[in-house]
Amino acid sequence: MQISEFIKSLEDSFAVDANSIHEIIADFHCDMERGLAGVESSLKMLPAYVDRASGKERGRYIALDLGGTNFRVLQVELAGGSKPQIIKSEKFVIPKAVMHGTGVQLFNFIAQSIKKFMLDYKVDIMKKRGLGFTFSFPIKQTDIASGILINWTKGFSATGVMGKNIVKLLENSLKRYDLGNIKVSALANDTVGTLAAKSYEDRECDVGVIFGTGTNACYVENVGRVKKMGKLKYKSDYMIINTEWGNFNKVPTTDYDMKLDKVSNNTGKQRMEKMISGMYVGEIARLIFSDMITKKLIFSKAKMKFAKGNFLTRHMSLIESDNTTRLTKINGYLEGMGVIASSIAERRAMKDVCRIVSGRAARISAAGISSILTWMDPELNYKHTIAIDGTMYEKYPGFRRNIISALREIHSRSSKNIKLTRAKDGSGIGVAVVAAVAAS
Repeated sequence: MQISEFIKSLEDSFAVDANSIHEIIADFHCDMERGLAGVESSLKMLPAYVDRASGKERGRYIALDLGGTNFRVLQVELAGGSKPQIIKSEKFVIPKAVMHGTGVQLFNFIAQSIKKFMLDYKVDIMKKRGLGFTFSFPIKQTDIASGILINWTKGFSATGVMGKNIVKLLENSLKRYDLGNIKVSALANDTVGTLAAKSYEDRECDVGVIFGTGTNACYVENVGRVKKMGKLKYKSDYMIINTEWGNFNKVPTTDYDMKLDKVSNNTGKQRMEKMISGMYVGEIARLIFSDMITKKLIFSKAKMKFAKGNFLTRHMSLIESDNTTRLTKINGYLEGMGVIASSIAERRAMKDVCRIVSGRAARISAAGISSILTWMDPELNYKHTIAIDGTMYEKYPGFRRNIISALREIHSRSSKNIKLTRAKDGSGIGVAVVAAVAAS
């Protein structure tokens, strides 16, 4: 087999044509309906218990952004009719002993950090104020200001937290450090925050998406369609729904996807995320390169091996961004990896592989966006702003352009009603907006 034949075969197996996209949309709608009804579905469709912002909310809010070993405390000002502003921000590192200690130790450390932030920046600790809490771990949310931790991820193992209301645990620690005047008025994840942040300045914003290390999306839903809520009282006719779309499992896969899934730490889960997010697309490309080396299509003289962990999405980005005549950036990367004499054909093949993998990721992403839009507005009669955050969207060459191209292909003239826009810092600014909406 020649390199050109392999690339052609790869293009065919990774193709997501218009028919495939329409099939994805139909299956996505089916799983949305099941998730909203509380029936088993690959889409969890989690109620966020908050509507989007009106843009009139005002006040200063404390925001806590806890998503890993580093966390931030911020003060955000909402002035009404203008962009929210971060007034003050400070980052803290959670010691490993605290990550693996008790829940009381963990939340005490967080409360101490909040107090330090307030004292450092002369924020009145005696004044009653609401706190927006971004908690990027799996939780079952029961209202806007409570959530039960399902399980720890990202290396945390603090005891006495799983199965508990994390808001209560935090507020108990706040009281221990004389911060009882601070009440958690909103609990949210970064996807909901992304939508909330943009909707504060753009009332046509009704979808929030993360394309970063992971991926997720949320949207504004008519509460009457959320069957699993039953007769639960809620003050608005609309609510943001967190789809958890990374777990959507009705997307066509290749042998490379199945190989990646088999050795992942969550086999059988997060299928869509494994095809489009920054954590995984580099590994898909690496598996393809490894296969090409085994077939002696590339680097047969260099004895090059792409071991797991040696090729990341940022390397893909570098390769695909090389527009020089002889692909000198790719050559420089390969020389750094020990391949001193690569051919132009080998370098082109690498760029083709990256283009194919990232192109599929963008088209599946467009199918997901289209699924949500047509669920809300089947004929796209109204204008919709999609708030997007994440490094894949922000930095990967051509990713945004390929999504827009696919949306135009799917929706033709109606695509003029779709506006993709960047929304930075949903986990900070956004959760402050969510807290303001909850308090209004």
